Amino acid sequence: MNTHATRLSVLCAISRLLRDESCGGFLTGGANMAVVSLKQLLEAGVHFGHQTRRWNPKMAKFIFTERNGIYIIDLQKTVKKVEEAYDFLREVAQEGKTILFVGTKKQAQEAVKEEALRANMYFVNERWLGGMLTNFKTIEARIKRLKQLEKMAEDGTFEVLPKKEVIRLRHEWEKLEKYLGGIKDMPEMPGALFVIDPKKEKIAIAEAKKLGIPVVATVDTNCDPDEVDFPIPANDDAIRAVKLLAGKMADAILEGRQGEQDAFGTETASEEA
Repeated sequence: MNTHATRLSVLCAISRLLRDESCGGFLTGGANMAVVSLKQLLEAGVHFGHQTRRWNPKMAKFIFTERNGIYIIDLQKTVKKVEEAYDFLREVAQEGKTILFVGTKKQAQEAVKEEALRANMYFVNERWLGGMLTNFKTIEARIKRLKQLEKMAEDGTFEVLPKKEVIRLRHEWEKLEKYLGGIKDMPEMPGALFVIDPKKEKIAIAEAKKLGIPVVATVDTNCDPDEVDFPIPANDDAIRAVKLLAGKMADAILEGRQGEQDAFGTETASEEA
C-alpha cells in the first residue's frame, strides 16, 4: 500500500476539520487551549487505524471513514478522549497516587520508558509478568533480590567472588533489571495504569480490572474500548503517535503533581498562620 497516497486521500477527506479554526482552539489554540490539537494528531499519524478486515465493531463510533482498506479514526473524538484521560490522570497525580505506564510492543517501549521517567513514574516495557499486580508480594520478593544484587555490585562483593559466580549473578541481575527495573522503586500499588494497546497487554488489563485499578489506554480500531475506563482512539503502531500520547499523559501527571505541591504548600502556610 502507498502510505503517501493514503495520507493525501485522508487529508482531503478530513479537510473540513482543519478548515474550521473556531472549533474550540483545537488547531491554533484559543481562549481554552486544547490538550492536543488536530494538527498534532494528524502529523503524528494518530488517525491511521488497522485494515478494515481487522477491526472491532465496538470501535465504529470512533471511526471517521475508510480509505484504501484502512479505517481512519475520527480525530475530533480523539481530542475529546485525550482531554478526558488528561483530566483523570492529573487528578490521580494530584492525590499523590502513582501511575504505571505499560507498553511492551516494540513501537511503544522507548516512549513508555522515557515519558514515565519524565513524569517520575513507573513503567513496564519489556514483558508483563503474570501477577505483577495480583501477586505483588511475589514480585516484591524478586525486586528485593534485584536490589540485593545491585548492592553487591556497589559494595565490592562481586570483586571477591569467583569469576563464574560473578557471571551467573550478573546474568540474574540483568534479567531482573530488564523486567522489573521500571517498577523496582514503586512504593505501592498504582492508582491508575496508562496502557499502549490493551489487546497486546490483556493480562495487565485483566489484573487491573480484578483489583479495581482504573485504566487509561490507546485503543486502535482492532481493540475493544469497553475493556478500559478511559479509551483514547488512536494508532498504536506508529512510534510518533505513541510518543505524542504518552507525552500528553506525562504532562498531565506533572501538572497534577505540581498541583499537589501547591496544595501542600497552602495547607502548611495555613497551619503556620
